[in-house]
Amino acid sequence: MNTAMFGGSFDPVHNGHVQLAQAFIKELSLDRVFIVPAFISPFKQNGAAVLPVHRAEMCRLAFKDIPQAEICDIEIKREGSSYTYQTLEALTDKLDTEKIYLITGADSFMTIHKWKEPESIFRHAVICGLPRNDDDISVLEKQSEYLHALGAETRILNISVMTVSSTEIRSRAANGESIKGLVPDDVERYIVENRLYLK
Repeated sequence: MNTAMFGGSFDPVHNGHVQLAQAFIKELSLDRVFIVPAFISPFKQNGAAVLPVHRAEMCRLAFKDIPQAEICDIEIKREGSSYTYQTLEALTDKLDTEKIYLITGADSFMTIHKWKEPESIFRHAVICGLPRNDDDISVLEKQSEYLHALGAETRILNISVMTVSSTEIRSRAANGESIKGLVPDDVERYIVENRLYLK
């Protein structure tokens, strides 16, 4: 069974996240994608992160129409800061599999060798990256060669998805501006109804 992990703060989850997952599901013939919201978001609003329960529910709403997607609360249950290598180790142990695909955006793909315990990440995952635009592909390919030299397996998809900024979404929501088209409709409704990101 082809399985992938897609982690992040998802603060909030947006259309770019959904398109990214869909692209990898199609190109890698994935049977299952674990969507893993972090317990602690690195982004703060007025000194406090949006609660994990809200970010997990927004993920559930965003991915509900993708049958391969499964919201995984492993990092939320662990609490505190979680490192990618820990979650990969736990998932591969649970699934009794040697490796799973790790879905990343361009920024993460370029910095993953600097993450905590990169050797463990490379041992448990195939690192997957997606360029933000046509100009990124050569940069990602060069990084892929570097990661191979470190012992990693990689996959790069030469397609583009919608570029969306969670920071911009939070800013627009805080100012009462529309976020329609940036996040799935159900997520937009959830943010408004729960008054998330308001100043």
